[in-house]
Amino acid sequence: MTTLLLAISVLYTAYAATLFFSQERLLFLPHVPGREMEATPKAIGLDYQTITLHAQDGIELYSWFIPAAGTRKTLLFFHGNAGNISHRLDSIRIFHDLGLNVLIFDYRGYGRSSGKPSEQGIYLDAQAAWKYLRKTRGAEQEQIILFGRSLGGAIAAWLAARTRPGAVIIESAFTSIPDMAARFYPLVPVRLLARLEFNTLHAMSSIQSPVLVSHSPEDEIIPFLHGKAIYEAAPSPKQFIELKGGHNEGHLLSIHSYSRELRNFLDTL
Repeated sequence: MTTLLLAISVLYTAYAATLFFSQERLLFLPHVPGREMEATPKAIGLDYQTITLHAQDGIELYSWFIPAAGTRKTLLFFHGNAGNISHRLDSIRIFHDLGLNVLIFDYRGYGRSSGKPSEQGIYLDAQAAWKYLRKTRGAEQEQIILFGRSLGGAIAAWLAARTRPGAVIIESAFTSIPDMAARFYPLVPVRLLARLEFNTLHAMSSIQSPVLVSHSPEDEIIPFLHGKAIYEAAPSPKQFIELKGGHNEGHLLSIHSYSRELRNFLDTL
């Protein structure tokens, strides 16, 4: 019995240690489905400019700027933890059709961007994109709308808490990495082991801009209660959109109501 307990203890400790040291590998998935550019906005009939952003630590970030006619408002797009910007053409089309310029970029280690992903590094990437819009494009802060989906929601919230954009849209996001880890690894003290935070919930209390939160009750990856908790923590004015479908297709399965609610929100700004 002692030998069995010792073996279980060793295996459990090894499992916990693997989780501790593998957090970046488990969260950041730039190779799923891949780092290659599958298409560009030209494939959906949109003109675009290729931009290289420069983070404070010298990392170069591959980006697209997609202009929309007759507007000064720009949506700064923070994507999820997998793939690259070429996998977000459907969303680029939605926001372009809503009359917004779009700046979308790949985090370090994603797509054609250099470097290796990390939490603090990605925050530097977010700041580089904001600086580009403010300094190079000359955009006023109230003309910039931050949009983050999934992991991108945490990044958008983090940036919004340190700036004052015209609005913040957070979609299918989690409250924090430790909260998500507790869901997937209930037998391990993940809150003590977590080195990554991406604490969306904490950032919400510092945001001073109008907020729109959207989430689906059918989300199979990030529970609906995360979206509701983020909404409850957000300051007023705020709105909530209930999507339909799974984590990666909710915005598409709800396309008509989704676009309508987005337009109504944008019209209030």
